[in-house]
Amino acid sequence: MGTSRSHKALVAAVMSLGLLASCGGGGFGGGPKEPALESLTAEQIYRKAEFELESRKDPEKAAELFAEVERLYPYSEWARRALIMQAYAFHRDRKYEEARAAAQRYIDFYPADEDAAYAQYLLALTYYDQIDLVGRDQGLTYQALQALRTVIERYPESEYAQSAILKFDLAFNHLAAKEMEIGRYYLKRGNYAAAINRFRVVVEDYRTTTLTAEALYRLVESYLSLGLTDEAQTAGAILGYNFRSTEWYQDAYDLLRGQGLKPEQRGTGWLSKVYRQMIKGEWL
Repeated sequence: MGTSRSHKALVAAVMSLGLLASCGGGGFGGGPKEPALESLTAEQIYRKAEFELESRKDPEKAAELFAEVERLYPYSEWARRALIMQAYAFHRDRKYEEARAAAQRYIDFYPADEDAAYAQYLLALTYYDQIDLVGRDQGLTYQALQALRTVIERYPESEYAQSAILKFDLAFNHLAAKEMEIGRYYLKRGNYAAAINRFRVVVEDYRTTTLTAEALYRLVESYLSLGLTDEAQTAGAILGYNFRSTEWYQDAYDLLRGQGLKPEQRGTGWLSKVYRQMIKGEWL
């Protein structure tokens, strides 16, 4: 019987606390209750989101509030502004897929708007910001390149074009670095044919990157190891013409001289074609 009375007293106490909280509006602190978002204007919610983003450094909460502007006032000017800020907040929070989706929606809904260039640039960053390590999936790098190219080609006069060009070059260099990493791996293990295939990709497809000089030197090294002197000499000739002042050329020159050879175009292989293209300007 006593147990039953205690249980009833506990239930009554809990109900009383709930009633007090609802009457007080702010719980035990007695502070003012937050107004429902539905009672706020689009601008008020937008400003609230800005406060969360900049003052409280809470991009996750900011993104939620920007999304509410879009939900409650879908056809307003504030909804348009909130959508691009939603993409920005997601990116700040490193939620790249959500940022990409919001940026793409902005491009789809407002392709002629002045912020469309920024939306495309932000979309590209969602890929670019994830390719900092050479060993990561190169699919992200290709997607970053494609998105950055869109910024460069579609919005050449925008303030983001120059930054996109710089990032494009870095991403392109990243792909070459991956090929070089694999090529060096094969070279160290004496798998010269596999190494040559990787260095060839750098010379043919990524010749504007900073890795080309080393790739040519590694080709000299690999071809000499296989006894293919014509190819080694031709690689040395290309290296000497384009990168004579580098350590790679000096090392290649020493390797060739050590076998009584010199850098010069010889034979009719793929490197001879590269030689004609890069040095003689013969592309046919």
